[in-house]
Order: sequence, then C-alpha cells, then structure tokens
Amino acid sequence: MLRRNVIAAAAVVMAALIGGCSASGGATAAEGDIGTGAPAGAKVTVIEYASVTCGACAAWQAQTYAAFKAKYIDTGKVRFVFREFPTGPVEVAAAGFLTARCAGEDKYLDVVHELMASQQEMLGGGNPRTVLLRVANAAGLSEEQFTQCVTNPDNIAALEARSRAAIDAGISGTPTFLVNGVTTGRSLEELSAAIDAELAK
Repeated sequence: MLRRNVIAAAAVVMAALIGGCSASGGATAAEGDIGTGAPAGAKVTVIEYASVTCGACAAWQAQTYAAFKAKYIDTGKVRFVFREFPTGPVEVAAAGFLTARCAGEDKYLDVVHELMASQQEMLGGGNPRTVLLRVANAAGLSEEQFTQCVTNPDNIAALEARSRAAIDAGISGTPTFLVNGVTTGRSLEELSAAIDAELAK
C-alpha cells in the first residue's frame, strides 16, 4: 500500500477530477516545467496537461505520441512541455509524478511514459506500488530512494503548487493540449493544424 501521506498532494485537485478535455491556459513558462524538442522560447510551444492515471492520456501516448514526436519534437519545430495534473486515484498519480521527478529531468518523460504504458497493470486491482517501484528501479532509484521520494514533504508541496497552477490556468481535465496558449484537440490532425498555423506566422 502506498504511504498515505502521499495523498497530501491530492486535496488540491479533487474538485477537478473529470476525464474530459476542455480548458484554457497560458503558454508562458511555469515553475517546474520540463520540456523537450526546441529550446525554451521557441516560436511554437505545445503544452500537454496529463496524468499517469488518465486512460485517455495513456491512449494518446500509445496511439499518437510517436507520430507527433517524429513530426514536431525530433525535428525541433516545437517546444513540447508536459505538465502534471493528477487524476484519480490521485495518490497513485501523485506517487508516479514524484517518482518521475526524483529520477531526474533527463529521465522524467521516460518514467512518465513507462507509467502510462503500465497503467492497466498499475490500476488493474493489484498493488500499484509494485509497478511504481519497478519503474523507479529501472530509472535508477533504490526502494529506499523511492520511498523517501514519494513521502518527502518538499516534493509533495512542489507537486501541489504545480497542480494549483494548472487549476488557476483553467485546466479542468486531461489530456488538455495548448498550442501557444490556445486549447486545441488531441488528434494529430488537430494538433498539426494549430501548430502549422503558428509556424507559418
């Protein structure tokens, strides 16, 4: 069982736990942003608000991310920023995000993606800690480091602050995608239309 004090990060987002994709938010850099692709300040920034426990987020990663990455991230056309928005079960999502942070910025997205790929196992009725610890170990964290990571008050407070910032930006569901601060659809076609229009300016 996950340590209960991980749930401290959950209270701030409980009112926002809906699965739809509808919101607005800014394109400006936020505290704790982790991005890839073009450098900060690029002409086009794509922000994804998502959760490692969100089924639609895992589906987008499985079905769309590779093509999106090849077309826009690997080519350096856009700055892609992933922002955390824990959804239920929030204590599992929070522990997942904390683990990704503790793995280090260079491994952060890999850990997030592995957790999403393992989502059915993680939420399928067994002990989520088993999956979380396995992914943490693969990222180089010992069991002791994992436990310290997900129970560290400073780490939890930082996640809470990022969650508050998302709510303050008007985010109300996952996954939510913004292209230069404007909400767009999640399909590659919708993302491409918005991105290409911005690149053409």
